[in-house]
Amino acid sequence: MSKKPLILGIESSCDETAASIISENNQGNPIVLSNIVSSQVDVHKEFGGVVPELAARSHIEKIDWIVQKAIDDSGINICDIDAVASTAGPGLIVCLSVGLSFGKAFAASLNKPFIAVNHLEGHALSPKLNSELDYPYLLLLISGGHSQYLGVKNLGKYKRFGTTIDDAIGEAFDKTAKLLEIEFPGGPQIEVMARKGDSNKYNLPKPIFNKGGCNLSFAGLKTAILKITKKIKTDQEKFDLAASFQKTVIEILKKKTKIAFGEFEKEIKPKEKKFVVAGGVAANKEIRNMLLQLCKEENYAPVFPPIELCGDNAAMIAMVGLEKFKLKQFSNLDAPAKPRWPLDENAAFLKGAGVSL
Repeated sequence: MSKKPLILGIESSCDETAASIISENNQGNPIVLSNIVSSQVDVHKEFGGVVPELAARSHIEKIDWIVQKAIDDSGINICDIDAVASTAGPGLIVCLSVGLSFGKAFAASLNKPFIAVNHLEGHALSPKLNSELDYPYLLLLISGGHSQYLGVKNLGKYKRFGTTIDDAIGEAFDKTAKLLEIEFPGGPQIEVMARKGDSNKYNLPKPIFNKGGCNLSFAGLKTAILKITKKIKTDQEKFDLAASFQKTVIEILKKKTKIAFGEFEKEIKPKEKKFVVAGGVAANKEIRNMLLQLCKEENYAPVFPPIELCGDNAAMIAMVGLEKFKLKQFSNLDAPAKPRWPLDENAAFLKGAGVSL
């Protein structure tokens, strides 16, 4: 193919309306021509969390000009777009439907292929946007809605080693922030507060720390935080609790990641040990530093997406679209939105204390 493919990516799974145009350079490496993300913080701030109906309405109001801005910033001609990739799941169904419907209509109007993308696969492939990353590798996906250890064997081929049995790690950060009376979205502010606190002040629980393989649990930790916040009275006590919470999460992740390393090596038997960390929580510097040190100890090559690509964005959706476009893996225009869409379809659905359903 002499012409380099141009892919439009669209993301609307939760509370970011995003669009991106990506292509390739002469070496076949992806290049991001534009990546526009519009957050809805002001829409949901007074409610302390994302309200699905308001999020969907905001997507509807913004998506047209967000896509247009992505096209304008990329400097391309709209007719030169080769395919449109939209997030089809997992996520909030009312939000997914906006970007998915827009993407289908856009592709149909240009008579170009449409590609329905798994949001989790977008995170899994996001490091390919800034590094020459070959399969297989181990992925730790840590975000507001997901916490998983996945063996990425190839495009579309995944093995889940562990997941959360209750709250996602980003959700635990956000809920802890809310209990500490930090304005939404408060998760990232935990890291700021923790710098001022004593991380040894509170001895917090580590649910399923010594069992469950590399599965994770954060609900019990959140409950402990709730009980303590009812008693604290000073800002310093809040700083100490934030620091203690972050330290506890880091200790949990360190142990579970070491277990995941072992399972990845046993199951996948990789020639090179590569560890990718993606998702919004991957922007936390203290978590990054711990994982970097762990990789050094265990002889893993660490790979992090750039900070701006850690959270939800459309460049990662376009990245999946690019890979699927080259393999001619297109979707029908009746592809449904999927609020639940695991990458490893054979993995058991976990509920409660690790109970399989």
